[in-house]
Parts: sequence; structure tokens; C-alpha cells
Amino acid sequence: MENVTKNENFNQVCVWPSTVVSEDDVSSFTQFFQDTFGARVQFLEDYRTLPDREDGLIVEDTGGRADALFAVHADDVAKFAIPRLQFGIRWIEDAIDNSPEIYAKRITKYRTW
Repeated sequence: MENVTKNENFNQVCVWPSTVVSEDDVSSFTQFFQDTFGARVQFLEDYRTLPDREDGLIVEDTGGRADALFAVHADDVAKFAIPRLQFGIRWIEDAIDNSPEIYAKRITKYRTW
């Protein structure tokens, strides 16, 4: 699978852990962010995490968590930055830096910093 191409000015990618967005729910997902945060978002993909690792070994019964990946419009990032925390939404950079083993290499291409 390849990364989804981000629309122009949708630069900051976010991870909403343990969130599933079906194809039928994409428009209501984006509307939720508009209504709740006044932020424009582009849904990118549902990502299933890889298993955790300890000392290089796979930890059984881990991985497969559904994370919603989406991008926030550049003009809306500042007003979204703090309120997102109450929903557990993380910048992609923070998610990858804190748990690099559960994200495939291709996901790192979503990073902007």
C-alpha cells in the first residue's frame, strides 16, 4: 500500500488512535472536525499498527490497532493544536517518535518535521 497524497495546504498529519473510519463515514468524520474544532481536515487512511517489540522480539497479542490518519489544513493547525489533546489526537511525528516499531516505514513519509 502507498501513502495517500495530501491535498494542497493539508500539511500536518495526525493520528487518532483506536479510531475506525469506514469509507461511508469519511464525510461525517471531516464534518465532525469542522463542527467541533472549526478545522478543515482531509481523511487519509485507516492504518493497522504493527506488533509491539521488546528487545527486538514481537510481543504476542499486540498490533492490529486501527488508527485514523488525517491531515489538517495549514490555516487551521494553530486553533486545533491544543483542543485535539482532549480527544487523544497526536501529531504523526509524536506518534512515530514514541512508538516507532508499530508504524511501517511508509508512514514516516507523512512527517513534515
